[in-house]
Amino acid sequence: MNGKVLLVDDEPHITRNLEKVVPWDLLGLTVAGTAKNGLEALEKLEAEPIDLVLCDIRMPMMDGLELVRRIREQEIGCEVIMLSGYQDFAYTRKAIQYGVKDYMLKPIPYDELTGVIARIMSSRRALLKQQQEEQHKLNKMFDLINEKLLYDILMDYSDLTASSWLYAGDEQQRLLRPYALIVLDVDVGSEAAKDWRNWGDKERKLWNFAVCNVLRDKLKSNGLETGSVIQMRDGEWCVLIACEEGLGSCGAIQWAEQLLAAVSAHVKLSLYAGVYRDEIGANQLAAAYKQIQLGMMLSPKLEQVTVYSPDESKLSGAGQAIWDISELVTDALKRGDAAGVDRELTHLMGHLNNMSELSQGRIMPMLHYFVLNLVREMKEMGALPKEQEDSLWVKLDHRFGVKDLLAVIRQLQSAVGERSQDKKKQSERVMGEARIFLERNLYRDISVEEAASFVGLSASYFSLLFKQTFGVTFIEYVTRERMEKAKRLLAETQTSITQIAKEVGYAERRYFTKVFMKYTGDNPSDYRSKHLESGS
Repeated sequence: MNGKVLLVDDEPHITRNLEKVVPWDLLGLTVAGTAKNGLEALEKLEAEPIDLVLCDIRMPMMDGLELVRRIREQEIGCEVIMLSGYQDFAYTRKAIQYGVKDYMLKPIPYDELTGVIARIMSSRRALLKQQQEEQHKLNKMFDLINEKLLYDILMDYSDLTASSWLYAGDEQQRLLRPYALIVLDVDVGSEAAKDWRNWGDKERKLWNFAVCNVLRDKLKSNGLETGSVIQMRDGEWCVLIACEEGLGSCGAIQWAEQLLAAVSAHVKLSLYAGVYRDEIGANQLAAAYKQIQLGMMLSPKLEQVTVYSPDESKLSGAGQAIWDISELVTDALKRGDAAGVDRELTHLMGHLNNMSELSQGRIMPMLHYFVLNLVREMKEMGALPKEQEDSLWVKLDHRFGVKDLLAVIRQLQSAVGERSQDKKKQSERVMGEARIFLERNLYRDISVEEAASFVGLSASYFSLLFKQTFGVTFIEYVTRERMEKAKRLLAETQTSITQIAKEVGYAERRYFTKVFMKYTGDNPSDYRSKHLESGS
């Protein structure tokens, strides 16, 4: 695609000669127009993007130097070559101050001018390419950060109130818009998932990584830049699509079908999709995600794509009570709280004993899927050795009664208990190691996955334990520590802002400045000036 050039001179024969003599096509340029003075030129520059301006100095109404000054003042991104019939150093010096790329005397040496234009445009194109690459990297960084923030929101770890500085500015605008929510999952209890269940940890990790890439590539290949793919746990993903113009459940269903087809084609394993009926705000995502999860777990036979809504996933009074107890059992197992597990199982038995045989039959699918879910959660915690996991899958593949289901829960409790002796001290030790790891590595990009791997936990369980230990999410903690270190370096040293950004883990100064302003209310330069003036 050709660039555009604007010719500015109050002598028409000069602009005519420039149009005819200079080989614009060979230079990759098109003459977008001419102007007789600076005012006319400025109007054209404001009306359309121009890459290069060839401009006389002395013109009526607004001369060339004033035009260049206005171009720089208004931050119009074009290169300028000055043309003048006057060999005056004062003009040259002024032109250099305004960032003019070259200064040529009339009569114009056209061969020399052609060479100058070729050099300037080559440098400009290289710079634009570099800026595009840097912007691409920056956008990718924003996407990854956005996915981490959305994960915390979906898991209900984050505070979305106005007091949460991390969600201020652009993030707040993104979170205010409506989202379409799609949950993609492996039907772990199905015959088709047996191969997946038999895979080792390394094979599953590679598969999870491959599915993430397929989903992201599918969104982008169809021109959807507002989609985020967040892995929630082994074999489960949330796809969030920001609905700028209204997507609706029909559009979300079509996207779910395309995503499932892409995974099936590239990774050779079938997933199922749950689509939330309504477009929702960020503050509703956690509840909607749980509703889809519950609906998918309790469906006796999953359709490839199913639409869920709050009304459709509501349970009967007894069913809701049992499901609530099931969630409390899961939480207690995650905490290693044996007494809590016993207490909730006693409640569960009480409810089941008060039910008729017919009612128990209706509750059985719920208990069955609860145990399926629990096995996955314990697997995420690393609390199940492969042999025990395989044994549990074999049991769950057969029909069995309430007592058998309760026995499985007891087995899970025993497995967690054996590997969680002195649970509190173990958690404190692991989180202590994580904190030291983060302190030593603030200078570089650290992901949740890397930190979790360092202490030997899955990313989802690490995120849960981290929030329980420090009271903030992983990204909130890391960002806060980086900003506090940056504040100290700005106030106490003369290190450049670019270098400080790198020392606290931000390769891009622009992104560092944005985060710092959200955290402190000042840009780094102003913050340093204030503290130098106050002497503190």
